[in-house]
Formats: sequence, C-alpha cells, structure tokens
Amino acid sequence: MKRLALRVVAGLAAVVLAACGAPAADIRPVGSPSAKTYGGAELTEPYTMPDVRLTDSAGQPFALRTGSDKPVVVIFFGYTNCPDICKTTLSDLASALNRVSPEARGKIQVLLITTDPDRDTPEVLKAYLARFDPTFIGLTASLDEIKKVAGSMGVVIEGTTKTADGGYEVTHSTQVIGFDAARKGRLVWTQGTSIGTYKDDFERFVAAQG
Repeated sequence: MKRLALRVVAGLAAVVLAACGAPAADIRPVGSPSAKTYGGAELTEPYTMPDVRLTDSAGQPFALRTGSDKPVVVIFFGYTNCPDICKTTLSDLASALNRVSPEARGKIQVLLITTDPDRDTPEVLKAYLARFDPTFIGLTASLDEIKKVAGSMGVVIEGTTKTADGGYEVTHSTQVIGFDAARKGRLVWTQGTSIGTYKDDFERFVAAQG
C-alpha cells in the first residue's frame, strides 16, 4: 500500500491509514498532543460534526449531530470484515469504558461508522458490535455520504484491496475522534493508544463538559 505525505504539527505521531493491515500516513494534520490534560491530541481547529442523517444498527434513521443525548460522542470509522485494527480498537474502547466510573460511562456514546456499507447492513453491524459492547451504535449510509462525513473529520477512506480468498479489505485511516457536548471534535486518539489512556481521557473529557 502506498504511503501518503503528512504534515504533523507539534510533534503528533502520524495517524494511521490502513487496509486493516499495512500502515501509511494520513494526509491531514490533526492537532497537537496536550502536555497538561489528555493523552490524546487536542485539536487546534476542532471538527464540526456534520448535520446528516444516517441509518443506525437498529435500521432506524439516526441524526448524527442530535441522535445521542450523551455529552461525549466517540466516533470510529471501520468495518466488520476488518481482520485486525478495527477489532483491536473497538475492544480497547470497550475495555476503557468498563474501567471508567459509572457516572462517566453513562455520558459517553461510541459510534462506529462503517467504511464498507455494501457488506455492513444494520443487522450485521448490530451483531458485530454486540460482541464488544451492546451500547455501541453502528451507522451506515451510501459510500459517497460516508466519505463526505469521514472527510469532514479528517478521516480518509481510500479504497479496497483484494484478498486471496476473493474478498477485499477497505483502506481507511484509524483515528478515534472525541466530540464534546457542542459536537465539536476536540480530541483525536491514534492507533496504539493504550486502554489506560482512553480511560483517563474519557473521564477528563466528560468532566470538562460540566
């Protein structure tokens, strides 16, 4: 898989672009690591969550910006046939949420937006996410719509790579984005973030919402 150029500000490590296998660098700078508050990177220019309607893992319309009443929304782009990185990321998020206080846990919603809508139907997403945490919500739409949403959050969905069994993998960047109560994406965690870092950052981010 080819490597893409990246400008990184303030020493932030490269965000991974992967076919859930081989890494490459993202093309968009995301921010700078916080020396004071968070283990993840605080964005110097926060993303604005787009006002779009997707379909959730229950087969119902889901307004991305207003569909959850939780003050913190955590978004990851991935897909159910991903052989490694997506599973690891979702497992780490679930483990971190199991370690936060019950009060903080009730204020965080995790959303998985599929990068593979042809295979990831609402039913498939629901069954898949139940293996990690039944409160996780899967979202799907047309691939064009998903790419627009992803691009607004600095996430790259590059294309597909054929596999030996006749299937395919989807090449996509693997950062996790944390949105606050105003639906501004203020934190980014890159591949390899530890469960402990997620846990600490989640509790601090929830507390910052007041």
